[in-house]
Amino acid sequence: MRDDRESMEVDVVIVGAGPAGLSCAIKLKQLADEAGKELMVCVLEKGSEVGAHLLSGAVLETRALDELIPDWKEKKAPISVEAKKDAFRFLTKTKSYWMPTPPQMHNKGNFIVSLSQLGRWMAEQAEALGVEIFPGFAAAEILYNEDGSVKGVATGDMGIGKDGEKTDMYEPGMELHAKQTIFAEGCHGSLTKQLIAQFDLRKDSDPQTYALGVKEIWEVDPSKHEQGKIIHTAGWPMDSKTYGGSWIYHIDQNRISIGFVTALDYENPYLSPFEEMQRFKLHPSVKPLLEGGKRIAYGARALVEGGYQSLPKLTFQGGMLIGDTAGFLNVPKIKGNHCAMKTGMLAAETVFEAMKQGEITGQELTAYTDKFKASWVHKELYKVRNIRPGFQKGFWFGFMHAAFQTLGGWMLPYTLKNHADYAQTKPADKCQPIEYPKPDGVITFDRLSSVFISDTNHEENQPSHLKLKDKSIPTEVNLPKFAGPSQRYCPAAVYEFVEGEFIINAQNCVHCKTCDIKDPMQNIVWTVPQGGGGPNYSIM
Repeated sequence: MRDDRESMEVDVVIVGAGPAGLSCAIKLKQLADEAGKELMVCVLEKGSEVGAHLLSGAVLETRALDELIPDWKEKKAPISVEAKKDAFRFLTKTKSYWMPTPPQMHNKGNFIVSLSQLGRWMAEQAEALGVEIFPGFAAAEILYNEDGSVKGVATGDMGIGKDGEKTDMYEPGMELHAKQTIFAEGCHGSLTKQLIAQFDLRKDSDPQTYALGVKEIWEVDPSKHEQGKIIHTAGWPMDSKTYGGSWIYHIDQNRISIGFVTALDYENPYLSPFEEMQRFKLHPSVKPLLEGGKRIAYGARALVEGGYQSLPKLTFQGGMLIGDTAGFLNVPKIKGNHCAMKTGMLAAETVFEAMKQGEITGQELTAYTDKFKASWVHKELYKVRNIRPGFQKGFWFGFMHAAFQTLGGWMLPYTLKNHADYAQTKPADKCQPIEYPKPDGVITFDRLSSVFISDTNHEENQPSHLKLKDKSIPTEVNLPKFAGPSQRYCPAAVYEFVEGEFIINAQNCVHCKTCDIKDPMQNIVWTVPQGGGGPNYSIM
């Protein structure tokens, strides 16, 4: 324990107030109440409020929520837009062709939601049960017991200046010591990354693979709006080697959610996921929908795509991994929130059952893994394990391979391997530059105007949370060899080269984590900034 930090003893501390973390907290308190037990559960959230950093498409399958809060309709959950019509299209540069909607993408019975709004409602349910939620406090450090088990976490210090010195606003972080620490950081969590290294949690799994989703909310002409309509596309603007696709979801109030997902195992360092999203909107089948409308929100985040074979070991001494931070996302379904919620509930059940048996401080609760393997989440992910890696050999091979699996009843005797995304990047001299259209400020936009409407903010006088292992690599390796890919893969204009100097505009960061994933030399380390910084999503 650091001398200048206060500590707080709790039963369980949960890092991250997303669907997984909140589901875990709610389930723990439900079980405690049923048993007449006192249980102190604390949730830390780095965003300024719960939901501020939550972004998803999002079509929600309510399976897990039905289990957790069966009366969610009566409790006025912000879930009201029923999925009514699915459409799947293959795009060429100028044409749109109907394709059969894959069975796993059928959305009858599902709902189009704002994940940030759902997160805030779930937080209300948790607090009503007595869960302590602390938004604006970023878990910045893992604490360990003398035996090496996880003791808890410490929040980051506030009021440290750019020079690394304490300012007049300095406040030391707080230590939270827990019997069990549950990590629910979302995709590519910074502390989870440390835990994976510390406990060698990937010893028996493939590398995790990722994609970057870029999302906008538009108000459109009412005559063009069809509430509940769901459209997905594949093909253009991606080439046949690059995995990606779009969504267009018609929400309520004449609004649509529109986004583009680019797999981060792309080869060409000239590719820009943000620009791919912008030129997608210019397609003749998409642009007319947006004309006469107004863009009202923007955001971006990485998402896990590795699936079953990329799941790390889920437990370690003193804690466990739940939700997207472990990788529980069903790529063919394009859904992960139901899996995240269920794994949070399974972790809660594991912790509470173990508590009834005796002392669990610092223990490794492997029963959580057993519960996962016996759950519908395991069955769901195992069944589709070969679909995403099948696209490594190109779109058409992947498409036919996916169709074969679906029609063949999923019974494949093999499991395809995943690879690290950064390692797939080719040198610039082996690739063709990509010429993207200039933004028109009407349908297409630049990064800075996009970041502005994400309501992203960081206290300026703080050390950069984007660290370089070697400050020379951006200019001496990444620029000459890979044409400086950070200025293109980042959707927030954080990185730029000015007169040969590498500039990091950390204030722009929307916390998508792409830089930590895609940097070809693995030189950028994403760490948490001061609590409360980052985007402030309200309807994403």
